Amino acid sequence: MPALVSDFSICAPDLPGFGLSAPPPSTWGISDYASFTLHLLDRINWPRAHLLGHSHGGRVSIAVAAQTPAVVDRLVLVDSAGIRPPRTLALRTRGLIARTARRVLGHALTGATGRRILGATYRRLGMSDYASAGELRATFVRIVNEDLSGLLPRIAARTLVVWGAKDIETPLWMGLQMARDIPNAKLVVLPGAGHYSYLEAPQRFEQQVREFLTAERKE
Repeated sequence: MPALVSDFSICAPDLPGFGLSAPPPSTWGISDYASFTLHLLDRINWPRAHLLGHSHGGRVSIAVAAQTPAVVDRLVLVDSAGIRPPRTLALRTRGLIARTARRVLGHALTGATGRRILGATYRRLGMSDYASAGELRATFVRIVNEDLSGLLPRIAARTLVVWGAKDIETPLWMGLQMARDIPNAKLVVLPGAGHYSYLEAPQRFEQQVREFLTAERKE
């Protein structure tokens, strides 16, 4: 935000269920988060804006840009979620282990010890987001099972796709697919960075985003 505030007005909301915002009133999907974003833009009287989204925020931004192109000027996707990975044998096996652990260790009889072991099991399986989702768990499950690949060709906004080369949560192949399928997209890969590439390579990230947004502004 400090890198952009001199040139742009900035709104950085906590989406429902994140940060200081209350959880959504029901089990939300991507369309609900997109509707919330559009409502927010309307409330602050921004008829058109650049959208910058990381991970889940990128997923929401994809939906908004594809379904309501008139409100999106430029789009920046940072290690964005939105593409559902193929159901490989490894993923199916991980799901089976997780479901079995939940049935056994999540039982009331196992108490706090069972819940603690279950949380450790989720983390070992690479499912820490699911483990920490709490009352958002149903929303989390619904969202991660939505595949937005079909929306990518419908994005009209010029798009910058920024990815950490070592991202294991949303692997680089997802960024490559987004850059390929979005009609007017540019991909920037940050070497050595992971899923939080904007934190792990902040100077290059800020430079790329500033150049992308301010150059377009001058045209």
